[in-house]
Amino acid sequence: MPVENVGGRDRLMRGVFTVLLTLVAINTLQKGKYKSGILAIAGAFGLGFNTVTCFCGLNEMLGIDTTDE
Repeated sequence: MPVENVGGRDRLMRGVFTVLLTLVAINTLQKGKYKSGILAIAGAFGLGFNTVTCFCGLNEMLGIDTTDE
């Protein structure tokens, strides 16, 4: 199991951006802009995954750990 490396304000901001990207995705898909909507969904999914699991692969590769905040 991966070690947690996302915490504190970092985790909170990822959660906020997840909600915002979800709203953007819904709005753009309703307007028929499918490429932008799908990209927003992918971003929301990725950030949501980071928020829920407290793990980010990019943080792992860069040696960043925000769980101390």
